[in-house]
Amino acid sequence: MLLAASLGAQAGERPERSERSLSTRYTACMNGPDATTAGMHGCIAAETARQDTALNAAYKRLQQAIAPARKPALLDAQRAWLKFRDANCGFRADPDGGTLAGLSAASCVMQMTADRAQELGDLATEAASH
Repeated sequence: MLLAASLGAQAGERPERSERSLSTRYTACMNGPDATTAGMHGCIAAETARQDTALNAAYKRLQQAIAPARKPALLDAQRAWLKFRDANCGFRADPDGGTLAGLSAASCVMQMTADRAQELGDLATEAASH
């Protein structure tokens, strides 16, 4: 329970937009009866997979909406973002941080992926309207 409360407090520190980008299935899973570390990792892994699917769809939509000359810059930006996300969240996985560090790292990947999916989706919508 303490771990769930701690992760909830971290999520509460994020902008409201980020909280809306996570699925209701994730919230239900985290509030479900399996409040163990393994259970929370399962919830986070499932949500990360959903957000990764959303990210890939948003990337493809954006790629289709922009001029061909901008596509290499989008690819470069996405590769740089992936490298940053992995380094940033990997840092949270402090080997001396106990189980909370692992949950924090996994939650970081999930949330950053959700945020990026939202960002690319917004950019795709904007680009398509021009």
